[in-house]
Amino acid sequence: MTRDFDVLVVGGGHAGVEAATAAARTGAAVAMVVLDPQAIGRMSCNPAIGGLAKGQLVREVDALGGEMGVVTDLTGIQFRMLNTSKGPAVRSPRAQCDREAYNRVMAQRVLGYRNVTVLAGEAVAVVADAAGAEVRGIELQDGSVLHAPAVVLTTGTFLGGKLFAGGDERPGGRHGERAAQRISDSLRAHGIRLGRHKTGTPPRLRRSTIDFDGLEVQPGDAVPQPFSFRTERLEVAQLSCWLTRTTERTHAIIRAHADQSPMFRGRITGAAPRYCPSVEDKVVRFHDQPSHPVFLEPEGRDADEIYPNGISTSLPPNVQMEFLRTIPGLEQVELLRPGYAVEYDYILTEQLRGDLQVAALRGLFAAGQINGTSGYEEAAGQGLVAGLNAARFARGEDPVVIDRATAYLGVMVDDLCRVNPREPYRMFTSRAEFRLLLRSDNADRRLTPLGERWGLVDRAQADAARQKEARIRAAVRWLGLHRRGQKTLAEWLRRPEVHVEQILAWDEGFAALALSPAELSEVEAEVKYDGYIKRQAMEVDRLKRLESRRIPATFDYEQVPGLSAEARARLVERRPLTLGEASRIAGVRQADVQLLLVLLSR
Repeated sequence: MTRDFDVLVVGGGHAGVEAATAAARTGAAVAMVVLDPQAIGRMSCNPAIGGLAKGQLVREVDALGGEMGVVTDLTGIQFRMLNTSKGPAVRSPRAQCDREAYNRVMAQRVLGYRNVTVLAGEAVAVVADAAGAEVRGIELQDGSVLHAPAVVLTTGTFLGGKLFAGGDERPGGRHGERAAQRISDSLRAHGIRLGRHKTGTPPRLRRSTIDFDGLEVQPGDAVPQPFSFRTERLEVAQLSCWLTRTTERTHAIIRAHADQSPMFRGRITGAAPRYCPSVEDKVVRFHDQPSHPVFLEPEGRDADEIYPNGISTSLPPNVQMEFLRTIPGLEQVELLRPGYAVEYDYILTEQLRGDLQVAALRGLFAAGQINGTSGYEEAAGQGLVAGLNAARFARGEDPVVIDRATAYLGVMVDDLCRVNPREPYRMFTSRAEFRLLLRSDNADRRLTPLGERWGLVDRAQADAARQKEARIRAAVRWLGLHRRGQKTLAEWLRRPEVHVEQILAWDEGFAALALSPAELSEVEAEVKYDGYIKRQAMEVDRLKRLESRRIPATFDYEQVPGLSAEARARLVERRPLTLGEASRIAGVRQADVQLLLVLLSR
C-alpha cells in the first residue's frame, strides 16, 4: 500500500493536537489536516482549562506527555484548586487562560514536532480499500488523496456543523469558520451511523463597559499550583474573575422571547448538554429559581473582552442585549459578539472499540466531540488515546486499552463504548468508582511509567516520576516507623485534626526529607486514607477477577437496594449471564455493577 504518512489527523482542536503529538512522540510520521492552521488549539468557548473531574483528565494527559497542561501553565491568568474543603479524591485544578496566547503557544508547540506536518485543507472523504474494510487515507477538497494506514477524525463541532442565533441559521463549525459538510456523507457511505448534538456559547462583552463595583470578586489561589508535572513552579500575576446573577427582569425578558429560540422552535433537533444548559433553557426549566449565577471571566491579560460563563444563548442578538442590561454590573454593557448555538454530527459510540477505533472500518479512529463528548479536556484525553493507538495500528502493534481502575481516561472511553450518549458526555468524579485511587495529584505516579512503556514519555519525565514515587514511599515508611509518644507519626496523621504541617514541626527527620508541598499533600492523602485506598485496591483486583462471574438465572434484581430504576428494568429484561455482560448493558451504571458485585460475592 502507498504510504505518505503513518497517521493522518483530521482537525486541529484539542483532540487533534493531542492525537497528532501523541502519535509523533511514539515515532510516527503524522499529517494534521486543518481548515485553518492559525486555529490550532483554539478555545472555541470558555477560555479555561480543567474543573471538577476535567482537571484530573488534564493531569492524566500531562502524565502521558501531552501538551494541554504545559500550555495552560504557560498562558494561564488565574489558577484555582477546586473542592479544597473536601477529600483529595474530588479536588480538581482549574485555570483561566489568555485565549489568544493559548492558541498561539499551542500552535507553536505542534509545529515544533519535526515529524508532524500541518496541511491546510478540507478532508471530504475517508478512503478505504476495495472491500470497504480498511482505511487507505483521506481525500481532500481539491481531489488529492493522502495515504496512510491510520486516520484519526477530530472534527469537533465542524462535522455537518450549523450555527443558530435567533432566526439566523447558517453552516459553520464556530463563529466565522466554515463547517466540514461532505465528510459526514462519506462516513454514512461506509456504514457508520451518525447522530446530532447541540452546544452553545454565550455573548462576548466589552470589558470597559462593565461596572465591577459591587460585584463579588473571585481571585486565584494565593499559591497557585501548576497543571503540568513538568512545571516546577508558577510565577504569574493572576487576574480576578467576578460573580453576578440574573434577575427576575432578566427572566421575564427571556420568557417573553423564548419562542424565538431555535431550540424551542424545533429548528435544532440535536440533544443539548444537560449540565451546561442555555440560559433560556434554565429559565424555562427552573422557573422557580429567582436568579442564576453569571461568572465574568477575562478572555486575556490585555483583552477588552469578557466571557459571561452561565448565559449561553441562541436568542436573537437584540434580545441578548436587552436581557444582559438587566444583570447587575451590565447595565451599560456593549456586545462584542452575540451568543449562538451550534448543531453537529457525531458517531453513535456503540460503534467504537476501547482503543477508539471505529469497528466498521479498520484503521479509522475518532476522538473528541465526534464521539459525543463535550469539553476541551474530554477531547484532549480521547485525542491522546486515539493518536497513540493509531500509531500502534500503523506499526502492527497491539492496541492500548486503559481500564477504569487505572485512569479517568479509561472511565471515559469505557463509558462511551458502552452507551450512546443521549446528550454531550461530560466527565464527573462520580463516574469513577475508584476515584480515591485516581486523584489529580497522583496521575504521574499512575500513568507516567505506562507512558514510558508506550513511547509517549521521555526519559526526563519518567525519571522525575520515579524519583517522586521513591520520595513519597520513603516518607510514608518514615511515618510508619517513627513515633511521638505512644503512637507512630502515621497514626497521628490519620487523626482528622492532625495535618502534615504539624508532623513537619514535630519531627526534624521527616522535615529533612525535603518533600515539595505537592508531595507532602500526597503523603497525607496516602496515610490518612490508607484503609480506604487499600479497600479500593482490593475491589479493583476483585472486579478484574470477577468480571466474568456468572449471575444465577433466578437472581432477584427487585431485592437489590440502591439499584437505579433504569438498571433494574434493563437487567430484568435482558437477564445477563455474567457480571461483565451486565456492565455493558445500556442504562446500567458502574455503581450498579458494584452493588451486584458485592451481593454476588457474599
